[in-house]
Amino acid sequence: MRVILARIGRLALLAAQGPGAWRGIGLYLLVLSLQFAGVWVTVQMINWQKAFYDALEQFDATAALVQIGVFGWLTALSAGSWLAAQWLRKHLLIAWREKLTGRALDLWVNGKAYWYLRPGLSPAPLENPDQRIAEDCAKFIEDFLQFTLDLISRVVSLVTFLSVLWSLSHFPLSLTLGGVDLTIPRYMVWAAFLYVFLSSLLTHALGKPLKNLAFAQERREADFRHALVQIRDQADQIAQAGGEAAELRRTGARFAALKENWKRLITRELVLGLFTRPYQQTVLRIPTFLALPAYFGGAVTLGGLMQLALAFSNVATALSWFIFQYRGLAGFVAVSERLDGLFAAAGNPAPLPDAPSTLERRTATDGILRARGVQLYTPQGRALEGVPDFTLSPGETLWLSGASGRGKSTFLSALRGVWPFGTGVLELPDAPVLALPQVPVSFAEGILPTLTYPHDPAEYDRATLEALLLRVGLGHRLPAQEGPAALQGLSIGERQRLALARVLLLRPDWLILDEATSALDAGAETDLLGLLRAELPRAAILCVAHRPPLALGAHRRLSLSEHGEPEDDESEDKVEPEERKTA
Repeated sequence: MRVILARIGRLALLAAQGPGAWRGIGLYLLVLSLQFAGVWVTVQMINWQKAFYDALEQFDATAALVQIGVFGWLTALSAGSWLAAQWLRKHLLIAWREKLTGRALDLWVNGKAYWYLRPGLSPAPLENPDQRIAEDCAKFIEDFLQFTLDLISRVVSLVTFLSVLWSLSHFPLSLTLGGVDLTIPRYMVWAAFLYVFLSSLLTHALGKPLKNLAFAQERREADFRHALVQIRDQADQIAQAGGEAAELRRTGARFAALKENWKRLITRELVLGLFTRPYQQTVLRIPTFLALPAYFGGAVTLGGLMQLALAFSNVATALSWFIFQYRGLAGFVAVSERLDGLFAAAGNPAPLPDAPSTLERRTATDGILRARGVQLYTPQGRALEGVPDFTLSPGETLWLSGASGRGKSTFLSALRGVWPFGTGVLELPDAPVLALPQVPVSFAEGILPTLTYPHDPAEYDRATLEALLLRVGLGHRLPAQEGPAALQGLSIGERQRLALARVLLLRPDWLILDEATSALDAGAETDLLGLLRAELPRAAILCVAHRPPLALGAHRRLSLSEHGEPEDDESEDKVEPEERKTA
């Protein structure tokens, strides 16, 4: 219980603290005060119960009509306070959800946890992070507000109703057990506690497995939904490969796992409901039965009996909060565990322990990139091909070659600071860097947002952006559309052209090309690389490609050979730009 409460407290602080914290706390207290008003109305209803039924017992029509008016006034006050509390609670929900979601996104994205916490890169990869951020943040705040506000108001109502019940149950219960005469003073008070205590123990015993089953169900639902998202995102590849049967098999298997856990969950809910449902239906009637000895003994009137029963019911209901909310509490605990796990993992994404992670990154004070003694590893600790020592100065081009699987792309990831598995030293200039992968990013907002990514297209003149699209051969995509539809049918080659246009727009000092023109024909590649070098004569370019980047002009070659040793290729340096152009 201490662990659960500590977890909930950490998440609640993340949602409540920061800018506007006092406004949120003020809203919380205002909602709570409205719920206290509801408790006051209920106390008045208890008093009304006696007055109304006494009027009926005495055949006093005038008094009964007055009490009907009082009932209408109390009902309006109760409804108004409840609706106002709900409206304010929803405002608080979205405010705290925004803060918690923002903190989760900040850790997940800015800390590159989205990269590190993947299967194969982490000892504890995070499953379904999209669900935890999108759904669990909202569910946690919703449940937190519901349960804490409800619990506090129930505690207050318990004290209030208990004092009422204590004052009403002034009579004792006398009975004989085994020949012994017993007298229990204020027996209605003790009966309420004993009744609810035994019921709570039974509820916990029957419902204890629900937390783990609820946790597993959320995971199964997320796995199934993720499989459907993958079908949407990979529609072209699936259609061209005729993979419909495989996708049905994959989604079917995930739904089968979902269904199996669902059956276990509803079975356990049925077992719990066999007790809690009858309990909920009888908790308002049992008090009347327990108070009948006092009524038949003449200790209370009919109105007093109804007042006493209502007071007992409210005490029992307040004490039964745990029983009524057990299923929801189990889900709340599961949500808290998932969400706290996200924050813990994203805050300190641990690498796999078998791979060295002592690769040192330094800032080069002279503006020259240097690699010394760099050895990279897979996350499982297998050494990749060694990276020869090299330097790269502004205006130079370095061609990184080697067979597939030698670690070229991994080395580029290490340069960008996202690959932690390695040893040696990298000195990097403090200057703007732009890296283009083989499959460029396609920002779902449309063509122009993809062109300016990660910047906002509103920061640029639209005519300038459209002119760049013309220069890289994407004039047929004008006028540039917005939204996902604009990217529909965009080939890999067109996406690579769009990425190269981004280079012309952002004009970085350091450019990393990782097979960035692999989908272009030789002529288009020559034209576009030549355009890059002409527009960025002072940029240092590190290019990974299977063929020499002739259009980039004079360059040096760095080869990741089978044994991790540099290959001599001095002829590349001797060829002048004009000769390369002819070639």
